[in-house]
Amino acid sequence: MAPVARALQAAGDLEPVVCLTGQHREMVEQILPAFEIRPDFNLDIMAENQSPADVASAVFRELPAVIHRVEPAVVLVQGDTTTAMASAVVGHYARVPVGHVEAGLRTGQLFHPFPEEANRKVISAVTTLHFAPTARAVQNLAAENVTEGVFQTGNTVVDALQHLLRTLEPASQGDRRRILVTAHRRESFGAPIRRIFGAIRAIAERHEDVEVLYPVHPNPEVSGPAVAILGSVPRVHLVPPMDYIEFIPALAASYLALTDSGGLQEEAPVLGKPVLVMREHTERPEAIEAGCAELVGTDEERIVSRASALLDDPETYARMSRPASPFGDGHAAERIVEALRSWFQERK
Repeated sequence: MAPVARALQAAGDLEPVVCLTGQHREMVEQILPAFEIRPDFNLDIMAENQSPADVASAVFRELPAVIHRVEPAVVLVQGDTTTAMASAVVGHYARVPVGHVEAGLRTGQLFHPFPEEANRKVISAVTTLHFAPTARAVQNLAAENVTEGVFQTGNTVVDALQHLLRTLEPASQGDRRRILVTAHRRESFGAPIRRIFGAIRAIAERHEDVEVLYPVHPNPEVSGPAVAILGSVPRVHLVPPMDYIEFIPALAASYLALTDSGGLQEEAPVLGKPVLVMREHTERPEAIEAGCAELVGTDEERIVSRASALLDDPETYARMSRPASPFGDGHAAERIVEALRSWFQERK
């Protein structure tokens, strides 16, 4: 959402009021200066080992007072988190139009990803302005009979990435080929995530010129098996969660990425980094269609096989490492501001 806040600040005729939830407090506090954003409100809802229900209830409890005080013309939410879902519903309850940045992503599988797929559908149900990143996202909304107030804008993640690439120093690539890993999906807890970690271990053991960098999510369902399976494996570096300013240079210095997250599927192609998506379904098939990513699921043998193909076959790597940007051109925030401005003018 940072590029949208910056674009609104520059607009002159539109005034952004930035409200943080306080979730992932340290990571947010580190990124705000890079985008020159000063939050107006902080709900400070962070608590250890929160469930999605805990997060939603905290937003329902704290956000109404902010909306009552500000009396906004629009409540903007971004993405598919429980925070975004709860904030959209609070805005709707206050009879304030909701604008959804990154609207229309779907897998068609209610529990994949969990709880994000359900969150997206709830947000769409209460949204007035749908800022869809791609033509496919627009089509997904149309399939649900959502055709009014839909704008194809590109994804602001590309705006944010390009902004940081202009300002950050590149990370050192080192002597070994680095594999950057993110793995934390709730639907993978248990046996699937253990299979993922088993695959990472096998990749590191088979390829002595490879090192693995894995920022481990603090949830015990992730950190416990990560330490148990990967903690003693040579050249596998388990590190604390990285903020965005650390993460982007690390991605740029990597050879390839293994992920079950969403944003990395959009960021890595811009940098020409092949992505193996360790999920059964993805709401971002554009990267796969562009040849930048491959859906490999959580099967240990398949993950090892496809990673080894990228590591061992230069032609396979070359095909997947061509820089591409199927999710936008870096001007999504500007289009969102223009759409808002046009919408306000129509209502006069």
